[in-house]
Amino acid sequence: MKKTIDKFLTSLANIHYLSAWVVLAVDLLLSTLGTIVALLLIEWITVHTLPVKLIIFALVMSVVASAIVFLVFRTYRKAIRHTTLTDVGLLFISALLKCLISYLFLLVILRGAYGLRFLFFCGIADGAFTFLLLVCARIALIFTYERLRVYFRSDKNLKRVLVYGTSDKSVAIITRLQKSPHYQVVGFLEYGKQNNNLHIADLPVYYFETDQSIAYLKNRFEIDGILFAVTSDAQSEQKRLVEYAISAGVSVFFAPSIDEVQGGKVTRQLVREIRIEDLLGREEIKISLDRIRKDVDGKVIMVTGAAGSIGSELCRQLAKIGTVKQLVLFDNAETPMHNLRLELEEKYPELNFVPVIGDVRQKARLDYAFRNWGPQIVFHAAAYKHVPLMEENPCEAVLVNTVGSRQVADKCIEYDVEKMVMISTDKAVNPTNIMGCTKRLAEIYVQALGLAVAAGKHPGRTQFITTRFGNVLGSNGSVIPRFREQILNGGPVTVTHPDINRFFMTIPEACRLVMEAATLGTGNQIFVFDMGKSVKIVDLATRMIELAGFRPGVDINIEFTGLRPGEKLYEEVLATSENTDPTSHDRIRVARVRDYSYDDAASAVDRLEELSRAVDIPQMVQYMKDVVPEYVSQNSVFSKYDKK
Repeated sequence: MKKTIDKFLTSLANIHYLSAWVVLAVDLLLSTLGTIVALLLIEWITVHTLPVKLIIFALVMSVVASAIVFLVFRTYRKAIRHTTLTDVGLLFISALLKCLISYLFLLVILRGAYGLRFLFFCGIADGAFTFLLLVCARIALIFTYERLRVYFRSDKNLKRVLVYGTSDKSVAIITRLQKSPHYQVVGFLEYGKQNNNLHIADLPVYYFETDQSIAYLKNRFEIDGILFAVTSDAQSEQKRLVEYAISAGVSVFFAPSIDEVQGGKVTRQLVREIRIEDLLGREEIKISLDRIRKDVDGKVIMVTGAAGSIGSELCRQLAKIGTVKQLVLFDNAETPMHNLRLELEEKYPELNFVPVIGDVRQKARLDYAFRNWGPQIVFHAAAYKHVPLMEENPCEAVLVNTVGSRQVADKCIEYDVEKMVMISTDKAVNPTNIMGCTKRLAEIYVQALGLAVAAGKHPGRTQFITTRFGNVLGSNGSVIPRFREQILNGGPVTVTHPDINRFFMTIPEACRLVMEAATLGTGNQIFVFDMGKSVKIVDLATRMIELAGFRPGVDINIEFTGLRPGEKLYEEVLATSENTDPTSHDRIRVARVRDYSYDDAASAVDRLEELSRAVDIPQMVQYMKDVVPEYVSQNSVFSKYDKK
């Protein structure tokens, strides 16, 4: 018998909506019951038995009038468990009109037999009881549904979470999670002293001050997680609440904002576990979207390295702007290009784009792309970027990063491109490895070409703009995906050195700054981005282990493997007042660099191409150090070629 009852209650708990006609029938029954209660009350107060004729007429008119007002105001069409104050107001008006219609008809039909005052009091009592029963029934249904939902729902894996903060965005999470099969919001969480009387959206507000507070809430209310609605809240609380939650064994979740809806589908998941990227990010970068939109409006735009981390995000953001005439995707990686194509087709069905498989080292393939689609703006993101790998394959680094960049720049001149924006790196500043030096050589050539064009010494009208920034969070091959994979495999997490640190920026904010810099540039400038504060990699690894629910050094070890070839402990600080000039954007500055003549730069790249194709590594590296005297190798076999 108990199993049968539990099965019935479980089925009730999983009903999302009652039939509208069932709601209408119940409302009519409650309205009629309100009339009966009102008449009984009048009978009790007056100590007189009411005539049967009056009772019958009153009940008939109650049903008829109720049906009319409920159908007119469609109160039965409202989802009961989402009842709002507006819905309650409609119920009040319905009860009022029901009584007005009923007793006006009674007054006419009975020809004033019982007096206007008597029928008036009957109508007031009827309306009050009708409204009260309708509202109380809904409250009872909501209360019962919520209790059944908790105890008898078929999905027993509901995580009980507290929402951090009481801002509008935090409160709005309640609505977003009402239908969630995975999460149940049981209250709000704020820092400070206890106030037991505060409730928001019918949920209590709890307070914390220490890690013991979180441990108490976990044990007392069976809390599984803390949910942040705003990224900045998680960042500000990472040294306090996030650490308290981790020490108490409470999960930390994040509700991403809904970026967009495409084809009726929300493109962001409702709730996910908080990631290290959420905690390392900074306040949202403000960019001039109108200026960017105007800059790309109605133009054909080409992105080299389009399937890579930066290139693909540039494509997404350009697609999102929605005013690009055509987007040309150029990359030699077949599978990532295929995946990007599927993504763009699904999310941006109106976007006019063409995927082109090609290599920046192949001049003929570049010429084909420029000749066929005639880009007006080129974002050059194609590059080899992994430092240790390029130390082991220096000739390929030169061919892609330096020679490939020259060939893209030359095609921009040949096909009258308006603007070329080259993505460089902080490793080009005082380079200590092959990769950084090849990017600096690319900067030198592109800037020298631009200066020659501006001075009328070289034909063409293309503006050349270079952007430098550091590591991007979550890019292909970066430490964060690597650490995440090692944690999933049970460790150990490998860090090269206890003191190594890096600057980080999220991929979307880096791409936003690239597009902003493209609108600021007038040609031949190297823009550098404010990367914020550096982060120790060992601290990054420790926090990622903790966020995954493990204890560093106990559940998962951190091992130090030693610096890799070409790697240095500390990256250069890009945006200092000593080596840069300000722009109109507070996060973008212009680097002060030495100018090279175009003839010298072109001759250097010609010689490097010759040596790299001949795979003459010693001669090639020595020549690189001649052209870029600040290139001093670190932890590398090429240190022997440094000038003493």
